[in-house]
Amino acid sequence: MKKFLRQCWLAAIVGVMGLSAHVHAQAEDFRIGFVNTDRIFRESSAAKAAQSKLEQEFSKRDKELSDTGAALKSASEKFEREAPTLAESQRVSRQKQLVEQDRDFQRKRREFQEDLNSRKNEELQQVLEKANRVIRQVAEAEKYDAVLQEAVYINPKHDITDKVLKALNGANGVK
Repeated sequence: MKKFLRQCWLAAIVGVMGLSAHVHAQAEDFRIGFVNTDRIFRESSAAKAAQSKLEQEFSKRDKELSDTGAALKSASEKFEREAPTLAESQRVSRQKQLVEQDRDFQRKRREFQEDLNSRKNEELQQVLEKANRVIRQVAEAEKYDAVLQEAVYINPKHDITDKVLKALNGANGVK
């Protein structure tokens, strides 16, 4: 019985060692890459074009809001200076008017920010889709088994961001 158990243990150990060697050999063939998505959003020509497009699209509204905010601030400062000399009814009326203007300004600013964020997300999604297509092309061409976009730590030798940026910028609108 002891001899049988010894043979079983020996067989199990040899089997585990063989499996371990096979897995180790497989792991050496496994290629992994990493892409820094933040760099793609900062450095790619597609991301820069999207940013420029957003700036053009929203610059007029942004300037109007800045002008409105400055006018409101000026009117508020003027009211603060003149308030002690105004009649009670005038002071209450102007104060009510300023509160209403401020509420309208805050609403417009919120709407602007929501519209800007929505459009920015749309544009970034398009950049990400282009980048993902290029990442797949690079991975297939260079025979990567996996490409990560998020990681706590990655060895720089696995970073393929430069290759992806070069392909993405050279592709000029990869479909």
